[in-house]
Amino acid sequence: MNTSHDTLAATSSAATSSWNRHDTQWVLSLFGTAVGAGILFLPINVGLGGFWPLVIMALAAFPMTYLAHRGLARFVLSSRRSDSDFTDVVQEHFGQGAGRLISLLYFLSIFPILLIYGVGLTNTVNDFTVNQLGFAQPPRIMLSGVLVAAMVAVMLGGEKLMLRAFAILVYPLVAILFALSLYLMPNWQMPSTELVASTDFAINLWLAVPVIVFSFSHAAAISSFANAQRRHYGEQARPKADAILKYTAIMLITFVLLFVFSCVFALSAEQLQAAKDANISVLSYLANTYNNPILAYVGPLVAFVAITSSFFGHFLGARESFNGLVVKHSNLTHKKADKLGVALMFIAIWVCAVYNPSILGMMEAISGPIIAMILFIMPMIAVYKVESLKQYRGKSSTYFILLVGALAVSALLYSLLG
Repeated sequence: MNTSHDTLAATSSAATSSWNRHDTQWVLSLFGTAVGAGILFLPINVGLGGFWPLVIMALAAFPMTYLAHRGLARFVLSSRRSDSDFTDVVQEHFGQGAGRLISLLYFLSIFPILLIYGVGLTNTVNDFTVNQLGFAQPPRIMLSGVLVAAMVAVMLGGEKLMLRAFAILVYPLVAILFALSLYLMPNWQMPSTELVASTDFAINLWLAVPVIVFSFSHAAAISSFANAQRRHYGEQARPKADAILKYTAIMLITFVLLFVFSCVFALSAEQLQAAKDANISVLSYLANTYNNPILAYVGPLVAFVAITSSFFGHFLGARESFNGLVVKHSNLTHKKADKLGVALMFIAIWVCAVYNPSILGMMEAISGPIIAMILFIMPMIAVYKVESLKQYRGKSSTYFILLVGALAVSALLYSLLG
């Protein structure tokens, strides 16, 4: 009997250590979560800093992405309960008061992204209507209201079906962006490698950190990802989660860096600045700049799909975290909290889309730093507070992630004070 039991255990261990379809599906799912509107604005921000910040970003992107998401997944998996979501784990380790604050920050790390997507979608459709279709510019208050209402209506119509449909759209989206990266190669021109003043160089690089954090983030999916690995692999969940996140980061960095480098090498600094001033994605700018009828229509379409699919995923996350916060700390039922949350988010996104603040400015000042608090700083603090994470204390990766988080958050303070 013991021999049979040992054989079954060995077989189970081998099954969990080998790569399988479950792992591949999660790599693609996390990749799809990360590939959204962020990468459509990343070439503009990083490219404006010059050649050397671009190189430094390329070198730092993998450790930033992999180590940070690995730390957050390990934090979720550190719970004594097998079904704990992010909010539950936070309260378990930090207590009710701190847990409430961190849970609020978690909501605030997702919600501003919806504001960014509302602005980005309105600008993409507006730009396409004027430049590609040749129509008069529609009233912004009406255009943004219709777009935001349509997206919220789709969400209310059934999240699961909607998410499956947009998960499928990730693959043609990736294929088209890859093809665009190759299409731009004949137009590559080496950007200036001249070093700017050391102070300006350091500030440009520093302020780019929150945008880089935002662009590569798939933190919204990490809680459900970690719990799925725990259900599927049991005690092997942590090493399997590490492996899946590593391959996700490799795939993500390879794809995104090709797209970013291709855009930056194909556009001048003046063109990148024009795209930033127009508050449009790099794809919309390329569609207006290059005399190619296919690109003129495909560019805005890809931007529309990328922003819309990301909007749906983040709306679902914001809606769930808002409901969790309100239900736990008020007398409202889940149904009433959900209605209140949807109404408030619709109004906020619409107002923001009408106001049209700088998308890159919002990434720098709001989303990037708050994501950094949740993704970089909080899990590393937990390493020194939670007994089950003590084996990671003193590791160089822990200090690196803390440093990146501190840079992103301090960039927020600099922007506010500046």
